Amino acid sequence: MKLDVLLFFLFIATLASSQEKLGKPFITGSVNLTLGINEDYKLFSDADEILFDDAPVFNDNDRSLIVPAAVFLRAGFGYEFKKKVAISFNAGYDYHWNYAISAFPTYGALKVNIIRSSFVEMSYGKMWRPSPKYPDGSYYGFGIGSQFGGNGRRNTILRLDFHRKGIYGFENDRINSVSFGIGFSFF
Repeated sequence: MKLDVLLFFLFIATLASSQEKLGKPFITGSVNLTLGINEDYKLFSDADEILFDDAPVFNDNDRSLIVPAAVFLRAGFGYEFKKKVAISFNAGYDYHWNYAISAFPTYGALKVNIIRSSFVEMSYGKMWRPSPKYPDGSYYGFGIGSQFGGNGRRNTILRLDFHRKGIYGFENDRINSVSFGIGFSFF
């Protein structure tokens, strides 16, 4: 028994002092933007202005077809295991212009590196609502991305994410969105 305990502590001491580390902690943050279709956009107008003969006037109301629909701010901390798998705990702020909705998601994420700098990330958590108009809900996310900046302490992240927020009172009791973003990680 004493030999087993001694071998166990010797094994732990060897792991603690070895050159190869099992992982490292990090902090992360990102800004994501979701684009939507402008409902006030008109492709053709009945205006009297003609640019040249037989040419329709396009969008003379100075509005774009695609407009920003939401912005998502995220920050979190986590632990990366051997540059392959990382878990993190995150919090954020979401604002949807189309619905004038603010939300505060808190979630856990599992990130798996597929290739050297590309990854897939899955998220699950709770979404908190600051107003009593809608109740709190759930948060799900799935994303792909790429991490740049080498193997240093600072990295830049480009990502494409799918977000599903469970909010009762909306169509199918949820808001789905696809966003693209830029972020960072510090090891």
